[in-house]
Amino acid sequence: MLAGLYLAYGVVMVWLHPQFIYPFGPDRFDAPGWTQSVVTDRNVAMAIAEGDDQAAVLFFMGNGGALAYFAYTLNAHVSAGRTIAAMEYPGGGGISGKPSETRLKADALAAYDWLETRHDGPIIVHGYSMGTGLAQHVAAQRDVAAIILDAPYVKMCELMTRRSLLPACFLPGVQKWNSATTIPQLQAPVLVQHGTADQLIPMASGERLTRLMQAAGLQVTFHAVEGATHNNLAGQPGYQARIDAFLDTVLK
Repeated sequence: MLAGLYLAYGVVMVWLHPQFIYPFGPDRFDAPGWTQSVVTDRNVAMAIAEGDDQAAVLFFMGNGGALAYFAYTLNAHVSAGRTIAAMEYPGGGGISGKPSETRLKADALAAYDWLETRHDGPIIVHGYSMGTGLAQHVAAQRDVAAIILDAPYVKMCELMTRRSLLPACFLPGVQKWNSATTIPQLQAPVLVQHGTADQLIPMASGERLTRLMQAAGLQVTFHAVEGATHNNLAGQPGYQARIDAFLDTVLK
């Protein structure tokens, strides 16, 4: 009986798991200085703030799914004068559509290609939480000058396993989000910032990803942000300064 109940629980969780991965919020992004665009070939919604710096940042948010929740991160680039383009996710922030790992990764590549057509300088990819997987996916297949990862994971399915007590990485139908597979294709320098008090994606995940990247020969800078949780990492003192110092070194 217990085995049957566990099997039924597994079937239900496989069916429901996208709702846990993509708990997107409804709040629309409407900030001064930003314009909205749509990448027509895939109908990808983009928000962009033009800067006067040579570099542009392509930003992928976490699974809050609404750019309105990532003001600290966006403002870190805007205040530094960088052009920043942020992809909005279907199903959140008033954007229509249904999210999935396959769709978001294809949309992320389309977002890069769109930004490249309108920006002549170097492009940096910056991901937060779930968005770190998209940043790495793009960096593995496109030419980027630098990679910034906030609170990254190695495999999202491992985090699902920890919470559900199911072998999520081995279950058919589960969206795995395995960032480790991109590492052999990465070439750009990497900055990782992770909060020591992050309970959603423990800092051990960021440390493990860093070790895997370093073993592959990548140049990785890791910062443990003391006392930062998953949701307040970007609001901690020194967040923007670490990004600025990293990019100054990479782009000079």
